[in-house]
Amino acid sequence: MPRAKRNKPYNPARAHDRKSRDLPRNAEVATVEVDNPLALEPGEKMVALRSIRNDPLARLHSHRQIDEAQYQGGRAFQSDWERAERGPRAVDPTREYVDGGQMREPITEGQRKAVLRLNRAERELGADGSALVHDVLVHGLTMAQVGQRRGLLTQRWKDYFARRFCECLDRLALIYGFANANPVKTPPR
Repeated sequence: MPRAKRNKPYNPARAHDRKSRDLPRNAEVATVEVDNPLALEPGEKMVALRSIRNDPLARLHSHRQIDEAQYQGGRAFQSDWERAERGPRAVDPTREYVDGGQMREPITEGQRKAVLRLNRAERELGADGSALVHDVLVHGLTMAQVGQRRGLLTQRWKDYFARRFCECLDRLALIYGFANANPVKTPPR
């Protein structure tokens, strides 16, 4: 005779558990605390999973290789790059073909300010630093890929690029106002 199944008691804490239990095969994720969008009280947090597969900046931050100011400076640089970029427009095949072009969209004030901040960042980072930041933050390359692109394949070069990238993130944190130029040092006790 089959045994009767027992029901587990109702647990209200597990009523709205939105955590994913199954991940795709090649998933690379890290946990992060975010504001709960369904919270009853403001400021309530929840734990979410963030994909770090194609995001070198998030990978460095989740592995505690860069601090919060460096992370925010890198994100601000990426935001400015996306705002300033004027990419290709999609072709609408339903519209009638017309010889000639359309008028270009006017440059917005936000785009102008983003370009000014990017120019300042490029000036302060120098040619090598801005090329390294562009490779990692815009193209999403790892340090090994950066070295491979330059023909420098040894571990020593990868370490050099990693140190130089952290220096560039420090400079970006200063440029965007996430860090102070003269940090306050606490005296030893």
